[in-house]
Amino acid sequence: MRRLWVLLLPLCFWVGPARAQEPLSTNPFGVVEGFWLPDTVCELGAGWERIIFDWSQHQPDGRDDWYTMNVDDRWLQAARDCNREVVAIFKHTPAWATDGTPGAGLPRGLYLDVDDENNLWAQFVRKSVAYYAPRGVTRFIIWNEPDIEPGTYGFELEGTLDDYYQMLKVAWLAAKEANPDAQIHLAGTTYWHDVNAGKRLYLDRLLERITSDPTAAAHGYYFDVASLHIYFRTETVYDIVRQTRDLLDRYGLTDKRIWVNEMNAAPTDDPLWPVVRPQYQLDLEQQAAFIVQATALALAAGAERVAVYKFYDWNLQPGGESFGLLRADQSRRPAFDSWAMVTHRLSDVTGAEWASSKTVDVVRLTHADGHITLLAWAKTDAAAQVRISAAADTALLLDQYGKEQDVAAVDGAYRLELSAARCTRRDGCAVSGAVQLLVLPAGESRVEELQSSGSVELPFE
Repeated sequence: MRRLWVLLLPLCFWVGPARAQEPLSTNPFGVVEGFWLPDTVCELGAGWERIIFDWSQHQPDGRDDWYTMNVDDRWLQAARDCNREVVAIFKHTPAWATDGTPGAGLPRGLYLDVDDENNLWAQFVRKSVAYYAPRGVTRFIIWNEPDIEPGTYGFELEGTLDDYYQMLKVAWLAAKEANPDAQIHLAGTTYWHDVNAGKRLYLDRLLERITSDPTAAAHGYYFDVASLHIYFRTETVYDIVRQTRDLLDRYGLTDKRIWVNEMNAAPTDDPLWPVVRPQYQLDLEQQAAFIVQATALALAAGAERVAVYKFYDWNLQPGGESFGLLRADQSRRPAFDSWAMVTHRLSDVTGAEWASSKTVDVVRLTHADGHITLLAWAKTDAAAQVRISAAADTALLLDQYGKEQDVAAVDGAYRLELSAARCTRRDGCAVSGAVQLLVLPAGESRVEELQSSGSVELPFE
C-alpha cells in the first residue's frame, strides 16, 4: 500500500481512559480506504472502511511527536456523517523506534512491561486508542500479513511468530487501558504463503501459541476478530473461511469472529486500464462476479463482515495492478455497481447457506424480515440451469450489477439460465460465471440443477 506524506503540525491529545462515541449502525460490507472520495463512497453505501494508521507518520522522529493529518479528522467525520465505521490498521515502525528495518522492524522495548515508558509499541497504541476513541474509532487491526517471510514480495514484519504474539498481547493490554471498549483484530493473513510452502497455517500456529499462554484466557485471548485476505479464486473462499472457523472452534475460541478484510479479483483486461500479469487473466465481468460470489460464500462459511480491496486506485501509475472499484481517473468499473448492489440489498442478512455441485453454486441468504435471496452461478466452462420452487407467480430477478426484472413462474417454478465461466488453460475457471440473484418471500425453496440426465436437488448446508 502507498503512503501519504504531508507536512504536519502536532495536535494535543489526552492520555487515559477515553470514552468512545456511540457505535454506528453498520452493514457488514465495507471497502479499503474510501475516504479519498467521501461523496462517492457514501453513495456506494459501504458500512465500514479500513484505513492505515501509520505509526511512522504519527511519530516520524520521536515519541514526543503526534501528527494526525495522515488520518485527517475530516475523514473520520465524513465517515460518521455517512454512518460508516472506520477500522484502523496499525503498521510501519518508525526508524527511531526499531533496531531493525524501518517500517518492518520490531518495536524497541517490545518485551518490557506494558506500562514501561520504553515499551514504544505500548506507548503508541495507548496514545492512539485514547486519541481516536472520541472520534469514533474503536477497532484496531494489529499489523498486516505477518505470515509473509523476509525476501518475499509483500513482507511487512520482521521477527518470529512469538514476536507477533507479543505485539498482539501488548496492543490488547495498552488498548484496553486507554479504552475498555476497544476491539483488537488479528492481522490479515494470506493463507497461500503457508499452503504453497507446505507449512502449517500461520493462524493455526498463532492460535496454538495464544491458547498455551496461561495469562490469555483472563484477557479474552488478546483478540476479538480473526482477519482474512482472499483473492482471485471463487472456489477457495468458502473453504478458507470455513477452515478458519474450524480452527477457532478447535482451540475453544467459539466467540471469536471472522472478517474478510480484503477480497477482490483485479482485472487485467480492462480496456481503460490494461495490465500485464502472468496469472489470472480476468475481465471486468469476472471482477464483478467475484466480489458478489466471494461475499455470498464468505457469509455462508461464517464470516461476519467482508470488504473489497480497494475502493479507489489513487496515485497508481499506468499499467500498475489495479484493484479499485474506481480507476485512477475516478471512473467506475462495473464492480462498483455490483458492490453498491451488495451493500444496499444484502446488508440485513441474518443467515446464509450454501448448496453446490460440480457445476453450480447456490447461496441462500435469509433477510431480517424473513425474505430470501438466492444467488446462483455456473462453475465451469459450460452453461447451467437451476430450477427453484415458486410460492408466488412472479419474483424479482437481479443480475450481478443490480439490474432488475420480474420473472414469472412456469409450472410452479422459476428457471435460471446461468452463463458459463470464462476459463483458460493456465488459470482454469478461477472466477465462476456471472451471478444471478432471485428474491423470494419467506419459506423453504427447493433448488434443483437441471442436467441432461434429469434434475438433481441441491441440498443446503
